Amino acid sequence: MSDEIEIDVDDLSRRMDGAIVSLRQEFASLRTGRASGSMLEPVMVDAYGTLTPINQVGTVNVPEPRMVTINVWDKGLVNKVEKAIRDSGLGINPQTNGTIIMLPIPELNEERRRDLTRVAAQYAEHARVAIRNVRRDGMDQVKKAKSDGMSEDDQKFWSDEVQSLTDKAIGNVDKALETKQAEIMQV
Repeated sequence: MSDEIEIDVDDLSRRMDGAIVSLRQEFASLRTGRASGSMLEPVMVDAYGTLTPINQVGTVNVPEPRMVTINVWDKGLVNKVEKAIRDSGLGINPQTNGTIIMLPIPELNEERRRDLTRVAAQYAEHARVAIRNVRRDGMDQVKKAKSDGMSEDDQKFWSDEVQSLTDKAIGNVDKALETKQAEIMQV
């Protein structure tokens, strides 16, 4: 390999890993019938004139498999937190007990589970597209390096390296999707 022309595979790898991290965050927001504090991450509360994440106005706990509790720190925000949860579209009916808001997680029916597996598959496809876009950028770097005088052997080596990163990242996406779909379909 020539020392003067190299492809930045660390950057490509970091960007592909970023797509997988993003996918896992999207998966965490999918409700699977089991309680999870991360399902409240997209919910914003109008606190003190600004939209604030729920975890910054109270403590989110999961005391039971089908229950999430939020211990709101400021009594004046309890109604706003409750309203934000109702308006979020999560399909959860909050129950208030002083400054503690309890969120019982209802069972998912079979049809809703199938819908959620389709949504998970869409999230995974978006991650695959993002990874393929990073692959394309890497291959463009290889083509540019070829025009800058990279040898055929080095070009083949870097192309294989970029493809190997892509295959590994897409394999991780497929594994994550398989795990999430199994979790969603579990009764």
